[in-house]
Amino acid sequence: MKNRSELRDVIIKVIYQINILNEAKLEYDVNVLIKEQLEVENEFVNNCVFGIIEHKKEIYTLADKYLNNWSMSRLNKVDQAILSLGIYELKYTDTPSIVAINEAIELSKIYSDDAVTKMINGVLDKVYHEEEN
Repeated sequence: MKNRSELRDVIIKVIYQINILNEAKLEYDVNVLIKEQLEVENEFVNNCVFGIIEHKKEIYTLADKYLNNWSMSRLNKVDQAILSLGIYELKYTDTPSIVAINEAIELSKIYSDDAVTKMINGVLDKVYHEEEN
């Protein structure tokens, strides 16, 4: 059984794949993509992946609002996936805000560089402070 941090890693891998497949205009089945990453069905993973897909427009709009001189479309696909998950957890789940932000930062430390990690931290911090209140 995977812990929540490991499940978030699965989520960003699936969202990353979806971003690539969408850009290439290829057909795919989200459930198959999830199953390739995770042998046992998991409600948290399913809810987050399908929630990020469902709310992609709102998530990207919010990210763009706080990405100074940047936009989601300019970020690489992994960073888009990490930021999408962080914003999704802040806005649409009952994950404690500090946990959502810290988990996104930890993923960013694995997959990105320091500058991107700081940027993701900044965006999520702003989303938390500006949008929650």
